[in-house]
Amino acid sequence: MQKTVIVVPCHNESRRLPVEEFSSFCIGHPGISFIFVNDGSTDATHHSLAELADACGPRATAIDLARNVGKGGAVRRGILAALEEQSPDVVGYLDADLATPLPGILSLLDTLNSTGGCEMVMGSRVRLLGSRVQRTPHRHYLGRIFATTVSIMLKLPVYDTQCGAKLFTARLAKRVFAEPFRCRWLFDVEILARVLQYYGHARAGRMIHEVPLYEWSDKSGSKLTPGCALMVPVDLLRILVHVKMAGI
Repeated sequence: MQKTVIVVPCHNESRRLPVEEFSSFCIGHPGISFIFVNDGSTDATHHSLAELADACGPRATAIDLARNVGKGGAVRRGILAALEEQSPDVVGYLDADLATPLPGILSLLDTLNSTGGCEMVMGSRVRLLGSRVQRTPHRHYLGRIFATTVSIMLKLPVYDTQCGAKLFTARLAKRVFAEPFRCRWLFDVEILARVLQYYGHARAGRMIHEVPLYEWSDKSGSKLTPGCALMVPVDLLRILVHVKMAGI
Protein backbone atom coordinates (compact mmCIF):
# COMPACT_ATOMS: atom_id res chain seq x y z
CA MET A 1 0.00 0.00 0.00
CA GLN A 2 1.26 3.45 -0.92
CA LYS A 3 2.09 5.53 2.15
CA THR A 4 1.15 9.22 2.12
CA VAL A 5 1.83 11.74 4.89
CA ILE A 6 0.07 15.11 4.91
CA VAL A 7 1.46 17.99 6.98
CA VAL A 8 -1.09 20.38 8.47
CA PRO A 9 0.40 23.65 9.82
CA CYS A 10 -1.60 25.03 12.76
CA HIS A 11 -1.36 28.45 14.39
CA ASN A 12 -4.17 29.27 16.82
CA GLU A 13 -6.57 26.90 15.07
CA SER A 14 -8.54 25.60 18.07
CA ARG A 15 -11.78 27.19 16.83
CA ARG A 16 -11.30 26.24 13.17
CA LEU A 17 -9.76 22.76 13.30
CA PRO A 18 -12.45 20.25 12.18
CA VAL A 19 -11.43 17.38 14.44
CA GLU A 20 -14.31 15.09 13.45
CA GLU A 21 -13.62 15.47 9.72
CA PHE A 22 -9.95 14.57 10.14
CA SER A 23 -10.71 11.59 12.39
CA SER A 24 -13.38 10.23 10.00
CA PHE A 25 -11.01 10.56 7.05
CA CYS A 26 -8.26 8.72 8.94
CA ILE A 27 -10.59 5.81 9.63
CA GLY A 28 -11.63 5.53 5.98
CA HIS A 29 -8.18 5.94 4.40
CA PRO A 30 -5.55 3.77 6.13
CA GLY A 31 -2.83 4.69 3.64
CA ILE A 32 -2.88 8.37 4.60
CA SER A 33 -1.42 9.80 7.82
CA PHE A 34 -1.20 13.35 9.17
CA ILE A 35 1.42 15.38 10.98
CA PHE A 36 0.00 18.48 12.65
CA VAL A 37 2.60 21.18 13.32
CA ASN A 38 1.53 23.41 16.20
CA ASP A 39 3.32 26.59 15.17
CA GLY A 40 3.70 28.44 18.47
CA SER A 41 -0.05 28.62 19.13
CA THR A 42 -1.24 30.57 22.18
CA ASP A 43 -4.78 29.16 22.25
CA ALA A 44 -6.10 25.63 22.86
CA THR A 45 -4.74 24.15 19.61
CA HIS A 46 -2.61 21.72 21.62
CA HIS A 47 -5.73 20.23 23.23
CA SER A 48 -7.49 19.90 19.85
CA LEU A 49 -4.49 18.00 18.49
CA ALA A 50 -4.47 15.73 21.53
CA GLU A 51 -8.13 14.95 20.83
CA LEU A 52 -7.24 14.10 17.23
CA ALA A 53 -4.43 11.82 18.34
CA ASP A 54 -6.84 9.95 20.61
CA ALA A 55 -9.27 9.48 17.72
CA CYS A 56 -6.76 8.52 15.01
CA GLY A 57 -3.99 6.85 16.98
CA PRO A 58 -0.49 6.83 15.46
CA ARG A 59 -1.76 8.11 12.09
CA ALA A 60 -2.25 11.61 13.53
CA THR A 61 0.84 12.92 15.27
CA ALA A 62 1.77 16.42 16.40
CA ILE A 63 4.91 18.51 16.51
CA ASP A 64 4.87 21.41 18.99
CA LEU A 65 7.03 24.41 18.10
CA ALA A 66 7.81 26.71 21.02
CA ARG A 67 7.76 29.81 18.83
CA ASN A 68 5.94 30.78 15.68
CA VAL A 69 8.11 30.22 12.59
CA GLY A 70 5.50 30.97 9.92
CA LYS A 71 3.61 28.65 7.62
CA GLY A 72 6.58 27.82 5.39
CA GLY A 73 8.81 26.96 8.33
CA ALA A 74 6.09 24.86 9.95
CA VAL A 75 5.40 22.94 6.73
CA ARG A 76 9.11 22.31 6.23
CA ARG A 77 9.53 20.97 9.78
CA GLY A 78 6.63 18.61 9.25
CA ILE A 79 7.82 17.40 5.84
CA LEU A 80 11.33 16.71 7.13
CA ALA A 81 9.92 14.82 10.13
CA ALA A 82 7.72 12.73 7.82
CA LEU A 83 10.63 11.86 5.53
CA GLU A 84 12.93 10.98 8.41
CA GLU A 85 10.54 9.08 10.66
CA GLN A 86 7.90 7.48 8.43
CA SER A 87 9.57 6.71 5.06
CA PRO A 88 6.53 7.73 2.98
CA ASP A 89 6.11 7.44 -0.78
CA VAL A 90 4.27 10.77 -0.97
CA VAL A 91 4.23 13.85 1.26
CA GLY A 92 2.23 17.03 1.06
CA TYR A 93 0.52 19.78 2.99
CA LEU A 94 -3.01 21.02 3.53
CA ASP A 95 -4.55 24.00 5.34
CA ALA A 96 -5.95 23.22 8.78
CA ASP A 97 -9.30 24.90 8.10
CA LEU A 98 -9.98 22.48 5.23
CA ALA A 99 -10.66 25.22 2.71
CA THR A 100 -9.72 22.32 0.44
CA PRO A 101 -11.85 19.44 1.77
CA LEU A 102 -10.04 16.21 2.58
CA PRO A 103 -11.37 14.30 -0.48
CA GLY A 104 -9.35 16.77 -2.56
CA ILE A 105 -6.24 14.90 -1.46
CA LEU A 106 -7.51 11.84 -3.30
CA SER A 107 -7.86 13.65 -6.64
CA LEU A 108 -4.32 15.01 -6.28
CA LEU A 109 -3.04 11.53 -5.48
CA ASP A 110 -4.79 10.12 -8.55
CA THR A 111 -2.96 12.60 -10.78
CA LEU A 112 0.38 11.98 -9.09
CA ASN A 113 0.04 8.22 -9.51
CA SER A 114 -1.43 8.13 -13.00
CA THR A 115 0.70 10.74 -14.79
CA GLY A 116 4.09 9.59 -16.01
CA GLY A 117 6.96 11.76 -14.81
CA CYS A 118 4.76 13.73 -12.40
CA GLU A 119 6.41 14.42 -9.04
CA MET A 120 4.47 17.44 -7.74
CA VAL A 121 0.74 18.14 -7.84
CA MET A 122 -0.83 21.48 -6.97
CA GLY A 123 -4.47 22.10 -6.22
CA SER A 124 -5.80 24.95 -8.36
CA ARG A 125 -8.81 27.10 -7.44
CA VAL A 126 -10.36 27.38 -10.87
CA ARG A 127 -14.05 28.22 -10.88
CA LEU A 128 -15.58 25.96 -13.53
CA LEU A 129 -19.12 24.93 -14.35
CA GLY A 130 -20.08 22.14 -11.99
CA SER A 131 -17.39 22.95 -9.42
CA ARG A 132 -17.89 24.36 -5.94
CA VAL A 133 -15.06 26.86 -5.77
CA GLN A 134 -16.16 29.86 -3.73
CA ARG A 135 -13.85 32.86 -3.46
CA THR A 136 -14.69 36.44 -2.63
CA PRO A 137 -14.30 38.72 -5.68
CA HIS A 138 -11.48 40.80 -4.21
CA ARG A 139 -9.46 37.71 -3.23
CA HIS A 140 -10.04 36.21 -6.67
CA TYR A 141 -8.81 39.29 -8.55
CA LEU A 142 -5.88 39.91 -6.22
CA GLY A 143 -4.98 36.26 -6.62
CA ARG A 144 -5.08 36.52 -10.40
CA ILE A 145 -2.79 39.57 -10.36
CA PHE A 146 -0.35 37.82 -8.04
CA ALA A 147 -0.37 34.52 -9.96
CA THR A 148 0.14 36.30 -13.28
CA THR A 149 3.09 38.20 -11.80
CA VAL A 150 4.66 34.96 -10.58
CA SER A 151 3.99 33.23 -13.90
CA ILE A 152 5.83 35.99 -15.77
CA MET A 153 8.64 36.09 -13.21
CA LEU A 154 9.26 32.34 -13.30
CA LYS A 155 8.40 31.93 -17.00
CA LEU A 156 6.06 29.15 -15.95
CA PRO A 157 2.38 28.87 -16.98
CA VAL A 158 1.10 28.42 -13.43
CA TYR A 159 -2.49 29.44 -12.60
CA ASP A 160 -2.56 29.25 -8.80
CA THR A 161 0.58 29.22 -6.66
CA GLN A 162 -1.01 29.86 -3.27
CA CYS A 163 -3.59 27.10 -2.90
CA GLY A 164 -2.75 25.28 0.33
CA ALA A 165 -3.04 21.76 -1.10
CA LYS A 166 0.09 20.25 -2.64
CA LEU A 167 1.64 16.78 -2.93
CA PHE A 168 5.19 15.66 -3.74
CA THR A 169 6.98 12.41 -4.30
CA ALA A 170 9.33 11.73 -1.41
CA ARG A 171 12.25 11.96 -3.82
CA LEU A 172 11.40 15.51 -4.88
CA ALA A 173 10.48 16.62 -1.36
CA LYS A 174 13.88 15.59 -0.01
CA ARG A 175 15.45 18.08 -2.39
CA VAL A 176 13.09 21.07 -2.37
CA PHE A 177 12.61 21.08 1.42
CA ALA A 178 16.28 20.52 2.28
CA GLU A 179 17.05 24.22 2.85
CA PRO A 180 15.08 26.76 4.93
CA PHE A 181 12.79 29.11 3.02
CA ARG A 182 13.62 32.78 2.59
CA CYS A 183 10.00 33.87 3.03
CA ARG A 184 7.33 33.13 5.63
CA TRP A 185 4.33 33.46 3.29
CA LEU A 186 5.55 32.95 -0.28
CA PHE A 187 7.28 29.63 0.28
CA ASP A 188 4.99 28.07 -2.36
CA VAL A 189 6.63 30.32 -4.95
CA GLU A 190 10.06 29.40 -3.58
CA ILE A 191 9.25 25.72 -4.07
CA LEU A 192 8.49 26.32 -7.74
CA ALA A 193 11.68 28.37 -8.11
CA ARG A 194 13.71 25.54 -6.58
CA VAL A 195 12.24 22.93 -8.92
CA LEU A 196 13.10 25.19 -11.87
CA GLN A 197 16.61 25.77 -10.55
CA TYR A 198 17.30 22.06 -9.98
CA TYR A 199 15.63 20.58 -13.06
CA GLY A 200 15.16 23.34 -15.66
CA HIS A 201 11.97 24.57 -17.32
CA ALA A 202 11.46 21.67 -19.73
CA ARG A 203 11.65 18.95 -17.10
CA ALA A 204 9.79 21.02 -14.48
CA GLY A 205 6.91 21.36 -16.93
CA ARG A 206 6.60 17.57 -16.94
CA MET A 207 7.14 17.14 -13.20
CA ILE A 208 4.60 19.70 -11.95
CA HIS A 209 0.87 19.37 -12.60
CA GLU A 210 -2.02 21.59 -11.53
CA VAL A 211 -5.35 19.94 -10.75
CA PRO A 212 -8.55 22.03 -10.66
CA LEU A 213 -10.25 21.42 -7.34
CA TYR A 214 -13.87 20.31 -7.31
CA GLU A 215 -14.50 22.13 -4.03
CA TRP A 216 -12.82 25.02 -2.20
CA SER A 217 -14.19 27.80 -0.02
CA ASP A 218 -12.88 30.93 1.68
CA LYS A 219 -12.73 30.49 5.44
CA SER A 220 -12.97 33.24 8.03
CA GLY A 221 -10.05 33.91 10.37
CA SER A 222 -7.31 34.43 7.78
CA LYS A 223 -3.81 34.71 9.27
CA LEU A 224 -2.70 37.20 6.61
CA THR A 225 -2.64 40.48 8.55
CA PRO A 226 -2.13 43.91 6.90
CA GLY A 227 1.46 43.84 8.14
CA CYS A 228 2.04 40.47 6.49
CA ALA A 229 0.42 41.71 3.28
CA LEU A 230 2.91 44.58 3.18
CA MET A 231 5.75 42.04 3.27
CA VAL A 232 4.49 40.19 0.19
CA PRO A 233 6.15 42.57 -2.34
CA VAL A 234 9.38 42.43 -0.31
CA ASP A 235 9.36 38.63 -0.28
CA LEU A 236 8.52 38.56 -3.98
CA LEU A 237 11.52 40.80 -4.64
CA ARG A 238 13.75 38.43 -2.65
CA ILE A 239 12.62 35.53 -4.78
CA LEU A 240 13.09 37.56 -7.97
CA VAL A 241 16.67 38.38 -6.98
CA HIS A 242 17.31 34.69 -6.31
CA VAL A 243 15.74 33.75 -9.65
CA LYS A 244 17.98 36.19 -11.51
CA MET A 245 21.11 35.09 -9.65
CA ALA A 246 20.31 31.42 -10.28
CA GLY A 247 19.72 32.10 -13.97
CA ILE A 248 16.23 30.60 -13.90
